[in-house]
Amino acid sequence: MSDDKPAREPNGEDARIDALEGRLKAAREREEKRNAPQVKGSDASYRAGNKVLADLLGGILGGAVVGYAIGWLTDTNPWALLIGLFLGIVVAFRNIIRSSSQPPSGD
Repeated sequence: MSDDKPAREPNGEDARIDALEGRLKAAREREEKRNAPQVKGSDASYRAGNKVLADLLGGILGGAVVGYAIGWLTDTNPWALLIGLFLGIVVAFRNIIRSSSQPPSGD
């Protein structure tokens, strides 16, 4: 590179640039605040819905498997399967009612 001095010396910080940087910073802060997640409880509702679905599916499938196994062992398969399904549904609804009557946790 050359050792020549530039024709004009660089000026100090310009007040307009400082004002522009301040406005840009304020605009970025407003944009971050605007794009921040609005609802805090959506994750809790999503977890509660997944728990209800898991209880319901687990109760039905568990009752069906246990009922079928008991029916296969005792040779009363259609009735044992139906009774197992019924008991699985009852247990699933009992778990759902119990979990819905508890206040939501502050996780």
